Amino acid sequence: MHKSGFVNIVGNPNVGKSTLMNQLVGERISIITSKAQTTRHRIMGIVNTDDMQIVYSDTPGVLRPNYKLQENMLQFSESALDDADVLLYVTDMVEKIDKNDFFLQKVEKTSSPVLLVINKIDLTDQKGLEFQSDKWQQLLPKAEIIPISATNKFNINYLQKRIVELLPESPPYFEKDALTDRPARFFVTEIIREKVLLYYQKEIPYAVEVIVELFKEEKDLIHIKALIIVERDSQKGIIIGDKGISIKKLGSTARKDIERFFDKKVFLEMFVKVEKDWRNRDNLLKKFGYKIE
Repeated sequence: MHKSGFVNIVGNPNVGKSTLMNQLVGERISIITSKAQTTRHRIMGIVNTDDMQIVYSDTPGVLRPNYKLQENMLQFSESALDDADVLLYVTDMVEKIDKNDFFLQKVEKTSSPVLLVINKIDLTDQKGLEFQSDKWQQLLPKAEIIPISATNKFNINYLQKRIVELLPESPPYFEKDALTDRPARFFVTEIIREKVLLYYQKEIPYAVEVIVELFKEEKDLIHIKALIIVERDSQKGIIIGDKGISIKKLGSTARKDIERFFDKKVFLEMFVKVEKDWRNRDNLLKKFGYKIE
């Protein structure tokens, strides 16, 4: 008997979805920062054993869209409700329970089994957890509630056990040595974007997209040419910094992480280009991989 299935992780921004994804997959697939909208795509991480394949899917945090990029990010999250064999709805001890209730109503209507994961329980006591659990049970009565702390790895093993129990019998969907459905270039863009989120303030990280124009792998070296897209000339100046100091720091730290990821030396070149209002331009959103076909 072989089990396979899609386990999709959804929820509001900053509740720990990407941290949980990386814990479940056992690899650093999703980038993690404290800023909202860190995850922009559906990112799959695949766990294989001889008799099982779990295809985990991390999704953007649910929000009410203000521009076309966010509309497409919401579509990624909503699509995860349609093809889940098991749905993980992640919340935490901090957020308001009725936040983005329009999405919760769709979660309630799904026919897939729902595991309601309450993260960050290290921030409360038993009484607070019971109070939160009761409120969630009223809101999603069909869901099974599992409290965890993703950063402390508390109760992750039990969550994994329940996921495996709920998986349907099925042959594998991907090759057994696959770790993700994403190409190598994608992880380069995510690592660079993570550094932008960490090093730049205010609007800058949300106005940035990263494109890998060249990914040439040789025996001992990977040559990468990356393009950082911004919306305004002033943002380009901030990314580059005085005498190029900011982009040098960005490139240096990104290169080290890329080398760690691929376990190979990397030569990284980075350039900055202005594409006015790219977050609202359908042709560019499609080019950058945000359109659901």
